[in-house]
Amino acid sequence: MTAPDPLVRAVEAILFAATEPLTADAIRAHVGEGANVRAALDRLAADYAGRGVELVRRGDRWHFQTAADMAHLLRRDREEPRRLSRAGTETLAIVAYHEPVTRAEIEAIRGVQISKGTIDVLMEAGWVRPAGRREVPGRPLLYATTPAFLAHFGLASRRDLPGLEDLRAAGLLDPLDLALEMQADTNEVVKRSEQD
Repeated sequence: MTAPDPLVRAVEAILFAATEPLTADAIRAHVGEGANVRAALDRLAADYAGRGVELVRRGDRWHFQTAADMAHLLRRDREEPRRLSRAGTETLAIVAYHEPVTRAEIEAIRGVQISKGTIDVLMEAGWVRPAGRREVPGRPLLYATTPAFLAHFGLASRRDLPGLEDLRAAGLLDPLDLALEMQADTNEVVKRSEQD
């Protein structure tokens, strides 16, 4: 067995570590001006032919890539984590707790307009779907959650959504919401005492 050519090894190392395809001149800048980089590239291309990784030339640039017949082994369905905006989270909660619901009803509950993009993001995620039209003037579109919503959040049905007590116990209610709720309870007590 013959010792590997140091120039071929150097060119291989440079290409392996490169973040983008390199020209022969760029490689030559690393190994020295007098080096026969073209011969080293031809040798590497021959050495890697038929293997899982191959040296390829694209235009005047060279790089290693997975052999075309092995690419299917590297394809995976990757789950990208989705970060919903506050508007998206609020809209999803309103749809889940009040479905079927119209855009106007969502806006009335949130107290602000929602952008079309918010509902589009929820539909893209597969968590919200159109659910017909309300039989009122203008026939607004209704929105509802999907089975994918239930699966993603580990719910058997919408009945498994956390209730007010569950949210309070988990510390998920905004202190302002709690204050408003307590004020409403106090007003109710005062109202009853005035009636007696």
